[in-house]
Amino acid sequence: MDANAEQPDALSVEALSFRYPARPAPALSNVGFRLRAGESVLILGPSGSGKSTLALALNGLIPHAVEGEAHGRVLLRGMDTRTYPVARLSQEAGLMFQDPDAQFCCLTAEEEVAFGPENLCVPAEEVRARAHDALRTVGLWHLKDARIDHLSGGQKQRLAAACALAMHASVLICDEPTANLDPSGARELLATLARLGKHGTSLVIIEHRLDDVLRLVDSAVVLDAGGNLVAAGGIRDELAGRADELHSAGVWLPFATELGVRLRRIGCTVPELPLTIEEAVQMLPKPSGDLRLDLPTCPAPRGTELAVRVANLSFRYEDGTQALEDVSIEVFRGEFAAVIGPNGSGKSTLGLALFGALAPQRGTVEVCGKPVSKLTGAELRQCIGYVFQNPEHQFVADSVRAELAYGLERLGLSETEIERRVRAALDRFRLSGLETSHPYRLSQGQKRRLSVAAMLTGGQQVLVLDEPTFGQDRETAESLMGSIEELNAGGVTVLMVTHDMGLVARYAHRVVVLVGGRLVFTGSPRELFARPDLLEAAGLEPPPALVLSRALQARYGGYPDAITMSEHVHLLAATK
Repeated sequence: MDANAEQPDALSVEALSFRYPARPAPALSNVGFRLRAGESVLILGPSGSGKSTLALALNGLIPHAVEGEAHGRVLLRGMDTRTYPVARLSQEAGLMFQDPDAQFCCLTAEEEVAFGPENLCVPAEEVRARAHDALRTVGLWHLKDARIDHLSGGQKQRLAAACALAMHASVLICDEPTANLDPSGARELLATLARLGKHGTSLVIIEHRLDDVLRLVDSAVVLDAGGNLVAAGGIRDELAGRADELHSAGVWLPFATELGVRLRRIGCTVPELPLTIEEAVQMLPKPSGDLRLDLPTCPAPRGTELAVRVANLSFRYEDGTQALEDVSIEVFRGEFAAVIGPNGSGKSTLGLALFGALAPQRGTVEVCGKPVSKLTGAELRQCIGYVFQNPEHQFVADSVRAELAYGLERLGLSETEIERRVRAALDRFRLSGLETSHPYRLSQGQKRRLSVAAMLTGGQQVLVLDEPTFGQDRETAESLMGSIEELNAGGVTVLMVTHDMGLVARYAHRVVVLVGGRLVFTGSPRELFARPDLLEAAGLEPPPALVLSRALQARYGGYPDAITMSEHVHLLAATK
């Protein structure tokens, strides 16, 4: 007999709708699906489709703690979330928030992990054991006494995971669990989730990095841009069977699936769409014909003018953490540089130093030919724009329109020009209709689009972007990166902090790798990806495109090292 047959469903969502105050349209509309005990589900949909709202409803924060108009019901292991208190529901459903800062309430990492079990009156010895086990599981044991506000974004993401693990809940709801993690950290966390799933924990996963989560989930729930349920079914049926529909809606697909869709659209024969790299080797057309790549050359710097100069930069936080140690970097005007490395390697600290938000204890930082320390606030704003890793850290206004206009007003532009630029930004970044909304009321994806839009309208010579595509669907991410690429082509210097090796391969001219606060590599993406020893030492992984290249080389031989999807399309198009 099925061991789950006598258990109540892990979740039963029935005609669920929800509308936030002052929003004319609902965030969710008539959503329904079931999740059996021990099974796991992937929630898919474009940015702003209500995925995070659904997560809040599944553990009872909607309707108990989040304002709005709710209809329908959610049964969590048979308990109606409308009638049971959140304290009881939290014993059954743990939630990893998309923004980890939104859930922290203690000073140190260990205190935060222990907070949940303590509030369930778990015996002190067991609380300590749970906290220590969870911290070791996510790789934060060495930081158990660290202050939370001194952790990097990725380390905070791991801490949020540890908090959820320590609750020993039967249902774990993960909202973008790997968003701020380096590839190594993402792999470790997903391995932990896989172990939990094998031991009976039901997983609800909202994630854009689909290649990493496919093996964890049994089914998928698909929402459209209006928060309506499009489909709910098996993972292969929904991803491969609806691939064209999802791709047209701007939703991320697994790398192999999207490649199959693109090949079909140019006339290649792909009878069945693959989900994984392994399936792609079997299902995609056999490589033949001219398998040469006309590799683009790295654009030469526009003259010898330096946009950014960092010399012997060191920075230590108050708790003793050495974030940067003797880092020296030169970036020429018009370059597109990616800054990568494991969590806690000093990437965001470097960005904050460039922006003048942190004063180095040793070394110098120059932007636009002048020391940052000598620039006034107004001069710095005209020279460099900075998009924070957490969008909320840069919001200063009480509406989307006012946020977009804030920097422009301080540049002394006319009201007509300000209105023109604001309207263009609203349209380009899919924020129309949200003009009067408070930035804090937006979804995480909308917050990220607003934070980037607010910086891109200012006309700065240098842009520093910390995880610019975090929380975005494919269509928005590509549109956003297209805008950044256009600015770069016009002479704007771009420094992008990211863990997404696909972005690095596609857009970066040069890569800067930090490990332990030290500079360990600078060169082109292709040069970096040819160094597996360096990737391993830095906790990085090659992009999926290169993984497929190596798999095709092993099967057929003679296939070049394609590092982007476009290069694969070019190579395989000859087989159609």
